[in-house]
Order: sequence, then structure tokens, then C-alpha cells
Amino acid sequence: MYVAPAQSRGAVQDHVALAEIELCGDLIIAASAADEERLSADRIDEVLRVGDLRGEGEGER
Repeated sequence: MYVAPAQSRGAVQDHVALAEIELCGDLIIAASAADEERLSADRIDEVLRVGDLRGEGEGER
């Protein structure tokens, strides 16, 4: 097994992992605040800001 040498500048943060953790936290907060038992697919998309990535004005693909 190969182990990469340690960075001399200290720990390097994995920004993708941190973003995923933040999104999971957002989903947990939304689920705990929801009145219904489960979040709808639309609500999940809203929490994860999926429309922001697709572009709100674009049609379905």
C-alpha cells in the first residue's frame, strides 16, 4: 500500500467532502423542521439548490 507523503503546509482540506457534509447537514435540518414524515423530491431539490445549478429558466431535458 502506498501512502502519500504529508503536506508541509499542514492539512489540506477536501473541499468536495466539506461541501457534501454541508449539504447533508442542510437536508437534516430541513427534515427535522418539516411537518410531513418525509421531504418531497421538490423540497429536497430546493434544499440542495438543484434549480440554481440547472438554471431556473431552462426547460426539462
